[in-house]
Amino acid sequence: MLLELWQAILAACVAAGVGLGVGIAIRRQIGRKRIEEAEQKSASLLRDAEGQARAIKKEAELEAKDAQLKARAEFEKESQEKLRELSQVEKRLQLKEDNLEKKFALIEKKEEEIGREEQSQADRKKHIEGLEKRYMEMVADVRKQLEQVAGISAEEAKRQLRDAMVDEAKQDAAREIIEVEERAKEEASKKSKLIISTAMERMASDYVAERAISVVQLPSDEMKGRIIGREGRNIRALEAATGIDIVIDDTPEAVILSGFNPVRREVARITLERLIADGRIHPTRIEEMVGKVEKEVEGSIKEAGEALCLELNVPNVHPELVKLLGSLKYRYSFAQNVYEHTKEVAYLAGMMAAELGIDEAKARRAGLLHDIGKAVSHEVEGSHALIGMEYAKKYREDPEVVHAIGAHHEDLEQTSPLDLVVDAADALSGARPGARREVLEAYVKRLEDLERISTSFKGVEKAYAIQAGREVRVMAVNDLVSDAEAVVLSKDIAKKIEQEMTYPGQIKVTVIRETRATEYAK
Repeated sequence: MLLELWQAILAACVAAGVGLGVGIAIRRQIGRKRIEEAEQKSASLLRDAEGQARAIKKEAELEAKDAQLKARAEFEKESQEKLRELSQVEKRLQLKEDNLEKKFALIEKKEEEIGREEQSQADRKKHIEGLEKRYMEMVADVRKQLEQVAGISAEEAKRQLRDAMVDEAKQDAAREIIEVEERAKEEASKKSKLIISTAMERMASDYVAERAISVVQLPSDEMKGRIIGREGRNIRALEAATGIDIVIDDTPEAVILSGFNPVRREVARITLERLIADGRIHPTRIEEMVGKVEKEVEGSIKEAGEALCLELNVPNVHPELVKLLGSLKYRYSFAQNVYEHTKEVAYLAGMMAAELGIDEAKARRAGLLHDIGKAVSHEVEGSHALIGMEYAKKYREDPEVVHAIGAHHEDLEQTSPLDLVVDAADALSGARPGARREVLEAYVKRLEDLERISTSFKGVEKAYAIQAGREVRVMAVNDLVSDAEAVVLSKDIAKKIEQEMTYPGQIKVTVIRETRATEYAK
């Protein structure tokens, strides 16, 4: 039984092995067929791919050849254009080169001609120098012979002859002028017509009356006679000491002081009031009082400057600048008081600087000093802005402040915000109604020019423009100007005024030469 079982197991195993081998053989057969089919299919695909690749390659080669032909055609076209351009440039360069060669040839020719001319000039110069040397030797010999004969040198002879001719000419001119004046006096009726024709010019002073006159009240009309003095000596002494024209007319209990310089007019007003109160009115007392009042006015000017600096809170201003600021109290620009204008500009500049974030103290300081040049503009030539800048620089103000002063009328280029702030503040203050009036400024400038021209002559001590600029009184130095020369001096001043000034009507030039004799009783 066991044996049958083993046999059956063995037969089953054999059958299984045979079946497995058959299965394997069948699967191998099927696999070979599939592989062959796959190989055939892949070979077909490969042949198709190779065909397509050859077609694509051929097409790409054709496209590449077309592109190459196009590129070669474009390159040849561009090359032809470049060649044409190069040919044109070469022609132009050749033409320029030919022109340059011609110019160089002309220059060389000119240089040769100039060289020959220079040599010729040098030869001429040597010849002329030789002639000049010979001429100077001959002149020296003649001069030496003349000096030996005359006994004096040539320079001394020239000086004596020149002095003699000048003195003789002056004396002759003075005598002739005096004779002419005498004849003119005989024709007073004719001359009076001319004077009457210009009398209407007096009305031209109305527009400056507000700024050019002061009125002094008198206790009584009797005081007018004491002010005039015996033969007018008191009023002449007062006018000569102050430079102010004193008008005594029919106005009851009042004397009018006329003059364009406000400081001199203030000195005259205070002096006259004190003389009236004192009662002693004579030339010596007048001169003493004028000198005393002038010192007091100088003190008040300094106090006014200090008060202005204190009010605006501007510290450490140089004393000389303080004096100039105080004197602005008596100065007017057009119809505007410069002292008040300066205060306005300083306040405005400070406020604008604060709004703009600029240094407020520096802006206020620049506004305070911006018109400082007007205090001395009648003494120094030039723009008041540049004059003020020089004074500020002299007294070591901040460079930005100095530049702002000089640039506030655009005399200098405005380079900083401070320059623009000061300029704007000045324009705002001057733009107020009634702040500007050109006529008054021109009038004051004319009077200043009158005094400047008169004092430019030798022998003139002082000069005062009076009668609203219709007369200038010139104080001559007694030792330097004689009576005859005073006549010549008045004519010379009048002639220079005619040449340098423009004015309506006529201007009277009066030269005063005073002789004083002083002795002391011991």
